Amino acid sequence: MTTPKRIYLATCIVLLAVALAAWAATPYLAFTINMTESLPGTLYVVHKGGRVGSGDLIAFHWPGGAGYPAGTTFIKRVVGMSGDKVTVVGRAVWINDRLIGIAKPRSRAGFLLSPVPGGVIGQGEFFVATASPDSLDSRYALCGNVKKSAVIGRAYGIF
Repeated sequence: MTTPKRIYLATCIVLLAVALAAWAATPYLAFTINMTESLPGTLYVVHKGGRVGSGDLIAFHWPGGAGYPAGTTFIKRVVGMSGDKVTVVGRAVWINDRLIGIAKPRSRAGFLLSPVPGGVIGQGEFFVATASPDSLDSRYALCGNVKKSAVIGRAYGIF
């Protein structure tokens, strides 16, 4: 067999192996693209059903609103867990005496936003946020706490 044919055959075998591995991992992994500036990085891999803890990045299904359709995949950091206390003073949002951020009156797209009501985070819920002041997250009543049933899994930045 000539060298170009060997290279072609080896390339085909490698591509087939990669495609089979990706297909086999589909029940466990997903890939998503971050198209906003609220988190660093562009490409994320999501470990479906992975255990979630405070400080983890999670991917979840957005409930819909503020120009995003229901079911859109959002990635945010878990900053509050079940039993944590959320306090809102004016538009400042705190969790267990730690300032999470200021809830803006309008989104960058011009949608009206109201802060989340204070209270205790319920069982099976997560308070999510990012450090970006423009992040659309649990600081707002529109998003609120993310229910465990909406969580796709833990997210990891690739680049």
